[in-house]
Amino acid sequence: MKKKMWLHKTIIGVLMIYLLLPIIATFVYSIASEWYKTILPPSYTLNWYKSLFSDTRFWDAMGRSLFVSIVPVIISLVAILLALFVVTVYLPKVEKILQTIVLLPYVIPGVVLAIALIKLFSNAFGDSVWLLIFAYTVFILPFMYQGIRNSLRNINVKQLVEACELLGATKIKAFTKVVVANIMPGIKVSVLLSFSTLFGEFTLINLLIGGRYETIQIMLYKMLRESGHISSALVTTYFSIILAISYIGLNLSKGIQTQKVQR
Repeated sequence: MKKKMWLHKTIIGVLMIYLLLPIIATFVYSIASEWYKTILPPSYTLNWYKSLFSDTRFWDAMGRSLFVSIVPVIISLVAILLALFVVTVYLPKVEKILQTIVLLPYVIPGVVLAIALIKLFSNAFGDSVWLLIFAYTVFILPFMYQGIRNSLRNINVKQLVEACELLGATKIKAFTKVVVANIMPGIKVSVLLSFSTLFGEFTLINLLIGGRYETIQIMLYKMLRESGHISSALVTTYFSIILAISYIGLNLSKGIQTQKVQR
C-alpha cells in the first residue's frame, strides 16, 4: 500500500512540475533584467511591470476585454434563465430539444462557428464589436446552460412557483425572488466559468474583427514581437486574473456541494 502511495505521489509531483515550470519560467523572465547567457538571471527588476501598468494601451485593452466578456455573459445569462424557467415549468417535453440546440456551439469548431456567424450577421453588424459580442453569447451557451440546469435539478421549480402564487405572488416575483435566489450559487459558478472562458479566448475575436479591436489577447499576440519581457509580464498578469477567477469559482462549487449534502 505504501509503495502504491509513493508511486501516486511521484506521478502527481512530476505532473505538477510539468505544469508549473513554464509558468514559473515566464514569471522569472518577466522580472529579469536580462536572461540569455546564464541558467538564472543575473539581476531582477520590476521595470517591465511598471512599463506595462503605466501604458494606457494595456488599460484600454483590459477595458475592451472586460466589455466583450461581461456583456455576452449578461445576455446569455438572461436568455438561459428565462428559457430554462419556461421549459421547466410549462414545457418539460421541449427540454431535450433546447439542450441539443444549446450544446451545438460546444461541438462546432471555433473556425467553423466564426465563418457561420460572419455569413449570418455580417450584413447587420459588419465587422463591429457587436458581431463579436453576439458570437461570444452563442459560444458560452453550453457553459451557462449546464451550470444553471444542474442547480434547477436540485429544487422543484414548479412546486415553488405554485406555492408562491398561492401566497399571492406573481410569476415574475416567484421567479426573481424565489427561484433565482435558490439557484444563485449555480448562477455564480456559470457566470465565472463563462467569463474566464471569454477572457482568454483568441480564435473568434481574431477571425471576426481582427487586430483593430485590441483586447488583452490581441495585445499579447502583438507584444510577443515587440518585447519578450513585457509580454511575459502581461502573461503573468493575465494568468493571475484567471487564477483568481478560478479560485472563486472553485469555492462557489464547493459551497454548492455542501448545500447538496445538507439537503
